Amino acid sequence: MTYPIAMSILEKIIQDKKKEVQLRKAMLPASKLEGFGLFDRQTVSLKNMLKAQPIGIIAEHKRRSPSRAVINQDCSVSDIVEGYTAAGAGGISILTDGKYFGGSLDDLLLARASTALPLLRKEFIIDPYQILEARAYGADAVLLIAAVLSKEALKSLCASAHALDLEVLLEVHSRAELEFSLDAGADLIGVNNRNLKTFEVSLEISRELSGLIPEAVGKISESGLKTPDQIRELKKLGFDGFLMGETFMKTAQPGKALGDFLKKTRE
Repeated sequence: MTYPIAMSILEKIIQDKKKEVQLRKAMLPASKLEGFGLFDRQTVSLKNMLKAQPIGIIAEHKRRSPSRAVINQDCSVSDIVEGYTAAGAGGISILTDGKYFGGSLDDLLLARASTALPLLRKEFIIDPYQILEARAYGADAVLLIAAVLSKEALKSLCASAHALDLEVLLEVHSRAELEFSLDAGADLIGVNNRNLKTFEVSLEISRELSGLIPEAVGKISESGLKTPDQIRELKKLGFDGFLMGETFMKTAQPGKALGDFLKKTRE
């Protein structure tokens, strides 16, 4: 099934996610998650790791997406994560949505077993239960999307994450979303360069918002990043990190692709 505009896809994803979360709660109560062996592990700061690197890349594991269908179904999570780690990633993003992106919490678990780098659970988080899941399966940070949450929900979910020693990467797509969510308490703000209505990608939104994000907050640019020149430009604008997935995942060896990209960016 296709949808007329990207926002319709997002709305459908959230509708399905609400049903999924209710089912997951019934299958595995929160008390069980709190008993998982990884629940009490010491987390690693994604924000600090990115700021400490000359070029902080959050390299993503993503099998498919609504906008691109299949990206890479062949490589194992462990191989990709180990490759990213060896290549010099500052952190790794693991997409855990199953229906639309082909991911799972097992992917997060396998990633945790394969690297000591900070892991971001990239998911459509709408409920504190999903933050408990992230903690239990080895994440160090979670993604929150301003476009799908109320101001109150953003603040509450940020507080839930911080109570579990997880950092929050808050994703915004516009100046209005940034202003709406600045006081939510996020550790990092990610500017998504993809237009939610057209799926077109432009770095103009990163350029526009770069000076509006407080210095104390980690500044991340997301989506549509393909060339070293783009990274160098955004670095000059004050961005601390860059979330990149398809650029690497569409290759047969994502880790090698990241290593080659970092080398060219440093030249």
